[in-house]
Amino acid sequence: MAINSIDAKTLAKMFLAGAKTLEAHKDEINELNVFPVPDGDTGTNMTMTIMSAAREVAGLGDALEMKAVAKAISSGSLRGARGNSGVILSQLFRGFSKVVKTEEELTVPILAAACNRAAETAYKAVMKPKEGTILTVARAAADKAVELADKTDDVLELVTEVVAEADAVLQKTPDMLPVLKQAGVVDSGGAGLLMVLQGGLDILNGKDIDITIENTNAENKDVVKKQSFQYHVAFKLTITKPATEAEREKYKSYLTAAGADVINTTNGDTITTSMETNAPGDVISRATGLGIITNVEIKTNGDMAPEQSTAETAPVTEEAPLCEAPAERKAMGFVSVCAGDGMAEIFKNIGADYVISGGQTMNPSTDDILQAVEKVNADTVFILPNNKNIILAANQAVELEKNKKLIVIPTKTVPQGITALINFVPDQTAEENRDHMNEEIGFVKTGQITYAVRDTVIDDKQIEKGNLMGMGDAGLLSVGNDMTAVMLETLQAMVDEDSALISIYYGQDVKEEEANKILSSVQESFPTLEVELEKGDQPVYYYVFSVE
Repeated sequence: MAINSIDAKTLAKMFLAGAKTLEAHKDEINELNVFPVPDGDTGTNMTMTIMSAAREVAGLGDALEMKAVAKAISSGSLRGARGNSGVILSQLFRGFSKVVKTEEELTVPILAAACNRAAETAYKAVMKPKEGTILTVARAAADKAVELADKTDDVLELVTEVVAEADAVLQKTPDMLPVLKQAGVVDSGGAGLLMVLQGGLDILNGKDIDITIENTNAENKDVVKKQSFQYHVAFKLTITKPATEAEREKYKSYLTAAGADVINTTNGDTITTSMETNAPGDVISRATGLGIITNVEIKTNGDMAPEQSTAETAPVTEEAPLCEAPAERKAMGFVSVCAGDGMAEIFKNIGADYVISGGQTMNPSTDDILQAVEKVNADTVFILPNNKNIILAANQAVELEKNKKLIVIPTKTVPQGITALINFVPDQTAEENRDHMNEEIGFVKTGQITYAVRDTVIDDKQIEKGNLMGMGDAGLLSVGNDMTAVMLETLQAMVDEDSALISIYYGQDVKEEEANKILSSVQESFPTLEVELEKGDQPVYYYVFSVE
């Protein structure tokens, strides 16, 4: 039966179904990551982004108006956006909402216009759009919608054809990006978008889908006021690194100290955890240090009560005790993102006002960044994302912040962030500092060593599960089983005649004596360069190092 239009209630159901469908497939989407590192998070980031909006939509109740639904979808996803895929998804929702918010019912022409605006908005949000990604899938879906606008009045036919086109183009993404073809996967962001569209189509087809969203603000307001933890976290950890019973118990003790209501269920090398916490980034990072995490679920417990909205209860945001906000407002301040106590301490000691715990294993949301900015008592706040997957979320924070001037220094790695902060000159203007820091980070080369979680081929290098991988700014530089050999081969590819300094940061899984042996080997191999060693405590990556 033809459907000539959809109302606000139907749109809300379609959106919630899309959110639930994406959530149900997030682990499959995580596994589509090209690089076989233990931090595949596209599915998790997109799920957390859409769930932020879904909670706002569900909290509207039954008396729905199109304007309210559109606002909940747009604002909820924009503030909850995590990672590049999450930010692009939020921009798609933003563009779509701009068209539908003034309508009482959505017809085929209106939906086609909304899909087109969605794709345009998402493309504009990315400085250098790349085809073969979620953007390509979104553009193809929008083009199909516009094409059908003159051919049918049936919304069901429109959505059915749009979903089919999105799927067809998704299957072609390996032909557009060689790295996808070599890895034998489709684009993970595009796959996530397809799940959202499929959920909406299922509602139109009358499928019985559970669209219940837990912990909506409206339903849990009274409960939340009694709680002191803002996040509920659940995940499964499969231990892949040698760990004694004492080390496992130390990990469990950490979880107990990091939150409340901790439930750990152990089955061999698998630990399933459920808990309440204010620092999901720290918890996930600590778990990733022992192995591979899957089935990640992070849900907010609703709005914090006013009396609880303090630095101690802010999500994944840590005040720098050595750089406390001054009584008088200052001209410029810094918010930095990093994972690992050692890395955080380094940033605090060189001038960061606030450090957000996160990075490659847990991308902070736009709202996390805004909350950190709010606590910096400065007119201008510089944001150091220190990860290429966080830059878009930081840029989005710039758009949403109304009270302070925000400047994002597009640091893609922690060493770049350290270099940027070291080169800050208080006596210069914000613009002068921006230009100077941007110039300096261009001289920093970054390398990282981690381990492979699956067999694959990247850059014509055969990788087996468990191999060590040395990665540089341009991609994979070394594969092997000997840490020292991989480190030296990676550095050999990075060092040139202009290099003067190598800085090495060792992770939470590296003992100090092991790091000192690596230090000696690097010093012997590069006798003309100055070599520094610092404790970073970062998860996932045994070593992070820079060449300047």
